[in-house]
Amino acid sequence: MGTKNNDNGHSAGPVAVDDPAKVRNVVLVGPSGAGKTTLTEALLAASGVVSRAGSVTEGTTVCDHDPAAVRQQRSVGLAVAPLRHGDFKINLIDTPGYADFVGELRAGLRAADAALFVVNAFEGLDASTTALWAECAAVGMPRAVVVTRTDHHRADVRDAVIACQNAFGAGVVPLYVPRGDGLVGLITGDPAVLEGYAAERAELIEGIIAESEDETLMERYLDGEEIDQSTLIADLETAVARGSFHPVLTVCAATGMGLTELLDGIVRAFPSPLEHALPDVIGLYGFPRPRLAADPEGPLVAEVVRTAVDSYVGRVSVVRVFSGTLRPERPVHVSGHGMADRGHEDHDADERVAHIYSPLGSALREVPYCVAGDVCALTKLGSAETGDTVSDPDKPMLMAPWPMPEPLLPVAVVPRSRSDEDNLARNLNRLVAGDPTLRLERNAETHQMVLWCMGEAHADVVLARLRAGGAEVDTEPVRVSLRETFAAAAKGHGRHVKQSGGHGQYAVCDIVVEPLPRGGGFEFVDRIVGGAVPHQFVPSIEKGIRAQLDRGLQDGHPVVDIRVTLVDGKAHSVDSSDAAFQTAGSLALKDAAANSRLALLEPTDEVSIRLPDEHLGTVLGDLSGRRGRVLGTETDSTAHTTIRAEVPSSALLRYAVELRSLTSGTASFSRRFVRYDPLPG
Repeated sequence: MGTKNNDNGHSAGPVAVDDPAKVRNVVLVGPSGAGKTTLTEALLAASGVVSRAGSVTEGTTVCDHDPAAVRQQRSVGLAVAPLRHGDFKINLIDTPGYADFVGELRAGLRAADAALFVVNAFEGLDASTTALWAECAAVGMPRAVVVTRTDHHRADVRDAVIACQNAFGAGVVPLYVPRGDGLVGLITGDPAVLEGYAAERAELIEGIIAESEDETLMERYLDGEEIDQSTLIADLETAVARGSFHPVLTVCAATGMGLTELLDGIVRAFPSPLEHALPDVIGLYGFPRPRLAADPEGPLVAEVVRTAVDSYVGRVSVVRVFSGTLRPERPVHVSGHGMADRGHEDHDADERVAHIYSPLGSALREVPYCVAGDVCALTKLGSAETGDTVSDPDKPMLMAPWPMPEPLLPVAVVPRSRSDEDNLARNLNRLVAGDPTLRLERNAETHQMVLWCMGEAHADVVLARLRAGGAEVDTEPVRVSLRETFAAAAKGHGRHVKQSGGHGQYAVCDIVVEPLPRGGGFEFVDRIVGGAVPHQFVPSIEKGIRAQLDRGLQDGHPVVDIRVTLVDGKAHSVDSSDAAFQTAGSLALKDAAANSRLALLEPTDEVSIRLPDEHLGTVLGDLSGRRGRVLGTETDSTAHTTIRAEVPSSALLRYAVELRSLTSGTASFSRRFVRYDPLPG
């Protein structure tokens, strides 16, 4: 990010509002390649925000300013593009359509009050878009559909609308129909022209009336009464705002067709922040707080929905203000809790807001304040991470987190040289702070630094950003942590007797080692009789054995699932000590290992895979090839099946990529460690 204008000519005037009722926060979602970024660019140009629309292929758009986005020619992160339409400010929130960047999409949903599903006119819908529609429906988020790229030689608007109706269900009805180079409004069009679209108009009117609060309207319409245009429009706007009716609009970014109608629809039918239920908040110590309202005079509560680092201004936090008003030169409290498993340790800090900006892609334009319901950018909040809550230091609060997918593709990174180690650590911390879908694991057993990513495209972006930050890194195969255990019972003798400089060390112990069932851990049993080993030295023997278990015996892997019984030993009244008996315990375990056969154990995970029934046979066959053991399957009413299976962890290292390939991206899975099992010879 930066404060300079891009080559395509950003408008110099920042966008600020005083009234939440004049704000519309709209997230653009849809498949990769549907034209979300191109549509955003066309709307910015039509509104005069930029002098001319940029190009995705040329890397000149406002929203795809990230070098990784330019290289991949697709969005890889959330971007905010505000514009004015009449008296209204519309914050367009462009999100990636590719599954690897679903974390950015979820952040966009959090920042928005309505969703615009963008579908191109010549390709079908993907399963993730259909699933996202259902997810938005579950929380009542208002939705509309935009059919784009109508100038493509294979474009068929009617087929695209039918595909949306089949995928999204009832309430998806065109508001306009293409005619020549323009559109015909099925409610507002010229009566003479509308005679040719009687069926389409009847479908729209009946859909609107079905959502009307006036129960007499349908009966009057069926009796032949001509319903007043203003009544239809008012009922349409109400139904869209409450999320029960979903108009379809057709646009062409290249010709400008439908852009004005789309902007009119956004400001008239989509809800303002005043109409959207806000996330729950609690106090820092878990105490409930009253539900928030989008009141500029209310308590300050905002949330960081994106974090980036700019080479000029440092850390940039894109913030949605839910309550109160953010003002410059004021203290704020920054809180982040509940993400320790992702590498985001709980943190609380009081900081000072220096300047407030209206973000336009990578450009920052200073504004005097940011009221409830609006989106802004803050710089140099040193502790702020994506998902953090920004609130009043006198009344600090935490917002309920938004749902975030689990990263399932591990990538092991190593610095190319010793001089890269510090750069790598610094850049990793910066990336993890900004990306909740990225998890950093420092594996003490394999001595690897592992980045858990959403997929190969996500990993490619992460590695590119590391290198751009000055950290030269390489990748290496991820190693799985193994364990050792005893395959049979064995006896061990530990003798540590030394004489040096008049001071001796004397300790002797005898043990019996027995294997335990998988998951049995470690047990230590004291069977000493007659005081052969003084009572105070028995814990020393156990301590020495435990230390050796951690170091491993044969291949250096920790030892698990055994019972060690101390059966005999000897001590010296002067030369015995805690250290001597620790050493004897360690030697006794090594001796028992030499007298027995050790077995290697590998970690096993339980996976839960949800997929369309059509891919069930393929995935079950693939699991068998991974040495998986199916525990059960469960089919639901949506023609999907959930498979539960146990699979060796080593067979799941690239499963996030391979499952996507097997099911054309329609399946999802989760995994959790269950136990260690014998590694086949």
